[in-house]
Amino acid sequence: MAELNTVARPYTKAAFELAADKGSFDQWSEMLTTTSLVAQHETMKLVLGNPGLTSEQKAEAMISVCEEQMDQPTKNFISLLAENQRLALLPEISAQFEQLKANQQHSVDVSVTTAFDLGEQQQQKLTQALSSKLGREVSLTAEVDKSIIGGVIIRTDDMVIDGSIRARLAKLAEAMNS
Repeated sequence: MAELNTVARPYTKAAFELAADKGSFDQWSEMLTTTSLVAQHETMKLVLGNPGLTSEQKAEAMISVCEEQMDQPTKNFISLLAENQRLALLPEISAQFEQLKANQQHSVDVSVTTAFDLGEQQQQKLTQALSSKLGREVSLTAEVDKSIIGGVIIRTDDMVIDGSIRARLAKLAEAMNS
């Protein structure tokens, strides 16, 4: 995973710079999301993994499926990825692009997992507290996982705060076995 992240980073930065130059973050975001999904489709995986096809043919296949979302710079980007045999990186490039875009726009996606459903008022308070703590606008997604027993797990970008009872019990069990 770390290697995939590292290899994708220069391509992500290049796409982000192109989007910044034209002020087309939303267009690039949409294109990268679409091509990411297409690259993960079983049929396209067969095309991209076919050693009998040239990089140009692989780029043409991707472009022909996604052409409605593409202008010339995005087509060139796909061709560059194909030439360097990096089309499989599209999901990672898309994810990294979204993180850069959120940082640029001073917003962050936060996922909160609780054992019980949070009410609307609790979600608003949590959103305000996290926004204050992180110094950015927070887009909160809440989910319920009864297996955590109680407490909360907060995830954003590469940060995880696990305040669940399940995690505390695991620590206790580990300490007892030491």
